[in-house]
Amino acid sequence: MSATDVSRGTEELLHWEWDEHHQVFNSMWPSIAAPFERTLAIWEHSIRSGGKLLLFGNGGSAADAQHIAAELVIRYHSDRPAIAAIALTTDTSALTAGANDLGFESVFSRQLEALGRPGDVAVGISTSGRSPNVLAALRLARARGLSTTGLTGGDGGELRALCDSALIVPSRVTARIQEIHIFLGHVLCKALEQRLGLTERRST
Repeated sequence: MSATDVSRGTEELLHWEWDEHHQVFNSMWPSIAAPFERTLAIWEHSIRSGGKLLLFGNGGSAADAQHIAAELVIRYHSDRPAIAAIALTTDTSALTAGANDLGFESVFSRQLEALGRPGDVAVGISTSGRSPNVLAALRLARARGLSTTGLTGGDGGELRALCDSALIVPSRVTARIQEIHIFLGHVLCKALEQRLGLTERRST
């Protein structure tokens, strides 16, 4: 196989993935504004009231939970006061003890039981909307008086019904869902900073 053939194959792959990403992104656009606004309002109300955001998910969604929490605690757009957020995916002792002693389904709900308070927001991230440990945490959060929001894909799965607001990416391709989840997470961070008066709004 020549270098030209390898280059052509790579270019075709890149073009295919690029097109698929944009198709999903564009198909989501007409319906995303209302749930985005609801999610943002829930987050803003919690932070203004002294609450915090508790984010969790598995695999790539765990990475997204940590990424979004870091943007909020440290900064997204510019220097400003910290925003209270915790990723429940980072404490290896709690995660391994919970998985070993209680079962993996309980690793997030047990932490929410310890850390969550009414006025906080549980933010569940699951590309399928069917991750048992994410669903268990959202159920416990609702039972304990926390607000619930989610990032998911496909038809939303059971997660959709457990959330006061859910952002659903209309795809069943995990990679495309995760790409758009982190985009939405970034925009939520920036919008929350603006709503709280911590950074300037973008001029139009």
